[in-house]
Amino acid sequence: MESFKKLKEVIAAAEADVASFYGKGNKAAGTRVRNAMQALKVLATDIRKEVTEKKNAQ
Repeated sequence: MESFKKLKEVIAAAEADVASFYGKGNKAAGTRVRNAMQALKVLATDIRKEVTEKKNAQ
């Protein structure tokens, strides 16, 4: 559950950068969005592993 909370925090933190990149064309914000998306990918993979482990343990 902790990983899921962190995932939501990363999304919330990236929201302003997404608006800045798509709305204003800020290239630096685009870089931050890409970094956030990579972090989300890692977190999503971790969550998938946790769910699989918990499911198989039952």
